[in-house]
Amino acid sequence: MATLPAHLKDLLADLMTRYRTRVDYLAVRLEAAEGADILLRGEKIETLTEGIAIGGQVRACHKGGWGFASFNQLSTLSDRIEEAIAAAHLVGDDETLLAPITPIQDTCILPLTGTDPRQIPLIQKKALCQHYSEILRSISPQIATVSVRYGDSAQHVILATSEGTLLEQSWVDMEMRFAATARNGETVQTGRETTGSRKAYEDLLGLDAQVRHAAQRAVDSLALPPVRGNTYTVVIDPILTGLFVHESFGHLSEADMTYENPDLMEVMSIGRQFGSADLQIFDGASPAGHRGSYFYDDEGTPATTTQLIKDGVLVGRLHSRETAGKLGEAATGNARCLNYHYPPIVRMTNTWIERGKTPVADLCNGIQEGVYARNWLGGMTNGEMFTFTAGEAWMIRNGAIAEPVRDVTLSGNAFKTLGDIEAIGDDFFWDESGGCGKGGQSGLPVGCGGPSLRIRNVVVGGEAVED
Repeated sequence: MATLPAHLKDLLADLMTRYRTRVDYLAVRLEAAEGADILLRGEKIETLTEGIAIGGQVRACHKGGWGFASFNQLSTLSDRIEEAIAAAHLVGDDETLLAPITPIQDTCILPLTGTDPRQIPLIQKKALCQHYSEILRSISPQIATVSVRYGDSAQHVILATSEGTLLEQSWVDMEMRFAATARNGETVQTGRETTGSRKAYEDLLGLDAQVRHAAQRAVDSLALPPVRGNTYTVVIDPILTGLFVHESFGHLSEADMTYENPDLMEVMSIGRQFGSADLQIFDGASPAGHRGSYFYDDEGTPATTTQLIKDGVLVGRLHSRETAGKLGEAATGNARCLNYHYPPIVRMTNTWIERGKTPVADLCNGIQEGVYARNWLGGMTNGEMFTFTAGEAWMIRNGAIAEPVRDVTLSGNAFKTLGDIEAIGDDFFWDESGGCGKGGQSGLPVGCGGPSLRIRNVVVGGEAVED
């Protein structure tokens, strides 16, 4: 197993003593990581790797200017510190503003509840991917292509700062993705499923029904009529709710998106009403057991839970120490990096809408013509604008779920859509399948959650309405 030598803590303490007076802030993050990556497309294995990486990063701040250096030879650590300090001195010409935190000395291991994937031979992981691939292909001759992706990673990190923080943390993360594309002439439909865990390799086993359902959805959708494009009242399931709150609102809550953008800062002003008094939105790494959970972020700030919207009003945002310092707010523990190649930036952790009081069975009541959408195929956001594609969808007619339809995309403005939420279901589901991308750091594990929602005035794409 890839681990860092115990004597490195003493080395880091000595280096901090030597260099701390030359900059306003200095941090060294050392990392040992190992993992496996498998990609099976069709019947061909395109990727089958196991790897170990040991390296680190240095961050130095002087008069508000940052220097950064990464490396994979520990023997060069002193040289990299010198480089980062020199870079910080070269660009720093203002004031270093970092929200204060209490220096921490701690060792934290995120415990597994079952088998560590590092104990499973690569050939066994390969066989698992082939098993799921065979299920995808077996559903119908109309299945044209399938893909199965497996990934696991274990990270052991030591963080030392010039303020006295000395942290050691380790965790394991796993993820699998399945996709099947069905074709009938020019009609092409895809079914996808994704699952992830920080608990046990067993969480990736026994997914036959879920995998089979993904392929069956693709096949069944070939015969469905496309939805007629229009503006509808829409009911979405908890998985789509989790995607919506993460993509369309969560990123806008990351303070590095706002503090240098006056227009967005005005829109995302604390105290602004965005939704009804029933709407509560949170982000936090402190709830245990989720893929976005941890003890301390990559700056040594303890994990918290931040309420972003309370009773429909914006009351918080997500911070690194720098963004919090520049806005005069408290650090929230949301500074994260994918690995030692990248500096920490403001990232979501586990983001959710709190469950409401409306019975799920009542969410369709009174809707003469609408759409019920569940699961997701993909999506994109551009500022506050979003477009998501549902994995499955049905029309709602006279208050009841009716015929299934395909090609359902949901579009809108995040701020307006929050205000258009008419009812919040009393159900709730955590989706642990998320891998978030930002700033070139893609695949950072996150959790998303929420209840079913009823939303008015949603633009639904599909076959155009005829005049």
